[in-house]
Amino acid sequence: RTLSLRLACGDVEGRLEAIFGRVRAIQAKSGRFDMLLCVGNFFGSTSEAGWAEYRTGAKKAPIPTYVLGANNQDTLSYFPDVSGCELAENITYLGRRGVYSGCSGLQIAYLSGTEAQEQPAPAHSFSAKDVAELKTSLLSAPNFRGVDILLTSPWPRDVGTFANSTGEIDTKKCGSKLVSDLAASLKPRYHFAALEKAYYERLPYRNHMVLQETPQHVTRFIALADVGNTSKKKYLYAFSIMPMSSMDPAELVKQPQDVTENPYRKLRKEAPKSKAPLCAQEEPACQFFFDLNKHQGKKRPSDGKERGDSQPKQAKKPPQPTGPCWFCLASPEVEKHLVVSIGTHCYLALAKGGLSPDHVLILPVGHYQSVVDLSSEVLEEVTKYKAALKEFFRSKGKRYVLFERNYRSQHLQLQVVPVPLDLCTSEDIKEAFIAQAQEQQIELLEIPEHSDIAQVAQPGTPYFYVELDTGEKLFHRIRGRFPLQFGREVLASEALLAQPQRADWRQCAAQRPEEAAQARAFRREFEPFDFSLRD
Repeated sequence: RTLSLRLACGDVEGRLEAIFGRVRAIQAKSGRFDMLLCVGNFFGSTSEAGWAEYRTGAKKAPIPTYVLGANNQDTLSYFPDVSGCELAENITYLGRRGVYSGCSGLQIAYLSGTEAQEQPAPAHSFSAKDVAELKTSLLSAPNFRGVDILLTSPWPRDVGTFANSTGEIDTKKCGSKLVSDLAASLKPRYHFAALEKAYYERLPYRNHMVLQETPQHVTRFIALADVGNTSKKKYLYAFSIMPMSSMDPAELVKQPQDVTENPYRKLRKEAPKSKAPLCAQEEPACQFFFDLNKHQGKKRPSDGKERGDSQPKQAKKPPQPTGPCWFCLASPEVEKHLVVSIGTHCYLALAKGGLSPDHVLILPVGHYQSVVDLSSEVLEEVTKYKAALKEFFRSKGKRYVLFERNYRSQHLQLQVVPVPLDLCTSEDIKEAFIAQAQEQQIELLEIPEHSDIAQVAQPGTPYFYVELDTGEKLFHRIRGRFPLQFGREVLASEALLAQPQRADWRQCAAQRPEEAAQARAFRREFEPFDFSLRD
């Protein structure tokens, strides 16, 4: 169990005296470090005179120094061997791509250069083939869990998603998609990059899908500025690290308080499932789901058994409301002019003060509090309404977003809001929900597409969930306070419908004659898709 003290630095750009002087000062104050890892441009366009003193041995680096290769044509001549070599005493060029394992047992993956913009790739660039070969060499190892450190010169594209502010750097435009792909696959505990002349320490992100995969370690991404910059941005980073292979597994996978969703979740979903080897202790995610009650983390069967009571679901009768209910169809309080379709067990109504004129609710005819409480025949009809609405909205060039808030509500309301297909993708919708949830310290987790909410929430559990018409679902177990308008706020935000003024339904409520006219129009258009008229 060896704890290693390391230093990482950004673009040296030939300022060897500056970086090595700083290292000597740190060591005089804090003790000896094991190595210096350099990302970005190690050499500058005017390095030759200063470099000659190190190359000839007149001067020596104070600690073992490992550098990445050229990022431009001008500095290629400093790296005589593409596969890596000693450049001077104590200064080693790691090579084009590969894994360095020192005597401490740390695994350091590295990729030199910038992403190629043309084929064949110039000598100072890497291609998709380079990244694929590096990934294959590591992922094919039995029980691969990740690497300790990843060194790249470019930032990974989209690293700022779900994260703290990146300042002036727009991570949706700068950086490399191939580096993002590499980081998503290699799951480094630390990832260092440079080239943008900026210091950025991202909040740690998780490397597993909560509720779907066994917990894994987090990744910390750190971008470093250029050595000796006049803005005094941080260019040298000290850290201590124990090799993953030496760590207690429970200690390794501990999740810090400020952990965020994985910024490369799109890439992880697109990656072929067969190429992701399971950890030694990991089981295929489809075999179990997690309880979110007090026995959190305990496995329980996903076959519908052990649901608390052994009574078949269809034997349950809906409980009677304790007072007036605005949504029980037999109740005098129901605003019947908003009803647009009535089935045997469920009905469809326009939302009062809807986000759009075709924002509807799926509601059970009887009094049920949440989806988890529904009997099997009611659930079956809910599914039929979802299918009909999907077909209806798709015919109009829209996709629906459904959400339920089982918190401070008496009667189940499934809010169904259509969003134009050309406005955003299903991934954009999920990202908008997750990003806004994170801002409000709400943990919104993706759950398996083919699972139902009853597999992750017991009856009586307060929760919020989102479902897309693709079957993708996000879930939050409510443990304290929860913003009542959260679902509407996200959909109304600039990221999606761009109508923030409609987040509160009370600001959108129309007069009764206008509501009745909207309901008639919806009923007429929905008629060809309405199974209740044919059954």
